[in-house]
Amino acid sequence: MYEHGMIAPVVALVIWTLVMWVWMYATRIPAMRKAGVKPGQATKAAMEALPSANVANNYNHLMEQPTIFYAICFALQFLDQTHHINIGLAWAYVALRIVHSLIQATTNFIPLRFLVFSLASLVLAALTFHAAMAVGIVQFNFVH
Repeated sequence: MYEHGMIAPVVALVIWTLVMWVWMYATRIPAMRKAGVKPGQATKAAMEALPSANVANNYNHLMEQPTIFYAICFALQFLDQTHHINIGLAWAYVALRIVHSLIQATTNFIPLRFLVFSLASLVLAALTFHAAMAVGIVQFNFVH
């Protein structure tokens, strides 16, 4: 798990995003047919009313904050900051995003989904802080 540094968690989250893409179309196309929504004539309101809307919204969410995750993981990899703590944080982020997806696509219980999103955001902030330390934006002098 640690031999590929920060790259394996990136690949894992891309795989998960593709899983959500398949899930989205596997639920959206039948839902559109059942509701009589034509692809070229679908309005945003009609699409949001479909039972597959939460899966589609989650797929869109995987195009948002995770892009920062990808950038910071590559930065840490290039900076040779593939310490166990960073790799562990990256895997924690991936796990939290998968849990977030499952919550949103199934029950969509907002308080729990927000908690998981917040935890993932804190993990992303920690990774970003480590990258900032590696490039000298943030410095600590522990020796006096």
